[in-house]
Formats: sequence, C-alpha cells, structure tokens
Amino acid sequence: MTTLFLARHGETVWHAEHRYAGMADVELTDDGVRQAEALALWAADARLDAVYSSTLSRAVLTAEPSARVLGEIVETDPDLCEVAFGVGEGRTLDELRPEYADAVDAFVARPAEAVLPGGERGVDGITRYLRAFDRIEAAFPDGRVLVSCHGTALRLTLCALLGIDPNRYRDLMPAVQNCAVTAISYIDGAARLYAFNVPADVAAHRY
Repeated sequence: MTTLFLARHGETVWHAEHRYAGMADVELTDDGVRQAEALALWAADARLDAVYSSTLSRAVLTAEPSARVLGEIVETDPDLCEVAFGVGEGRTLDELRPEYADAVDAFVARPAEAVLPGGERGVDGITRYLRAFDRIEAAFPDGRVLVSCHGTALRLTLCALLGIDPNRYRDLMPAVQNCAVTAISYIDGAARLYAFNVPADVAAHRY
C-alpha cells in the first residue's frame, strides 16, 4: 500500500486575490513561504520516503523545505502541474465575464468538462494526475510520499478516485487550504481517503 500525502502549494499573490493560476509560474507570498515551513515541521516526523512536486515553482518551493528536513531532493513530475486555465490565467471570473460570458457559464456549470478558451479540460488534468500517482505507487509500493500539488487538479482527482462526478468538485470540496494535508492510501488505482484538508500544524499530531 502506498500512502500519498497531498498538499496544495503555499499561497501566491494571485490566489490571495482569487485569480486563476494554472500553468502560469506565480511566486509564493511571504505567507506562502511560512506555510511551506510549517509543512516541513510536519514532514520531519511523518516517516516519509520521498517528496514529489509539480514542476511549477510555487509547488517546488513548497516542497523544498520538507525535502531538506528529510535529507532528500524534490522529485518533479510535469503531470502534477495544475489544470491550465487559458485566458483565465491571472484573471478572476468577474473579469472574464464581459468578454467570455458563455464560456464562463459553461465552465462554472461543468468544470471538469468545459474549458475556458485556450485551457485544458479538468478530466485531462485527472488523467495526468492518475498517471503520476501510478508512477509513485510503482516506485514506492509500501511507501509514504508527500506530493506538493495544486488545488483544482487535486480536488478533481480526488473525486475521480472516490467515484464522485468531478463536475461536483467545487460543491463537495469548496476549498483546499494552502499546505494542508490530504492523505489517501492508494492501491492499483483504488483509493481510500482518511484525511482531507488538515492544516499542517494539526496533521503534525495525527498523521
């Protein structure tokens, strides 16, 4: 059994302002750096075997403090990147509506299937994440692995793993805190969720 500890990256300027940051490389805020350090305090006692991250800098910078306390390097995987939001990158839905009203309405109604112009379907992001999880499981069949990843792709993939319509991810999982820990056991594509969105300072005493 592989145990994956999935953590959304630390806060960025765009996320603090509710702007979409998919494949754009956005820096962490000072709060985001502190959140990453808090995650590392949890990681120090979490009996981890490895630390993985998307290739985007906000995820890598979040993972690096945890890797350092373990004496490991961050293993990056492009399949763990966020869903691409096309014209939505760096913008809010309110800013998009005047120009892309129909696309925004479809995206809000069916976020796993509809895309903003130039973006990526959420279901394709799920496919990428499942590929990455399969590789991690193969590398650490009985391991415990921290994965620094992204809020939208994380929630979409959890829905897919748990047999939930991913178009409902916003209703069922309206928010994922920065650097909170979500833990799943993962065997041959079958997942068991045993922690969701647990702040790192609380997780330090439980997982």
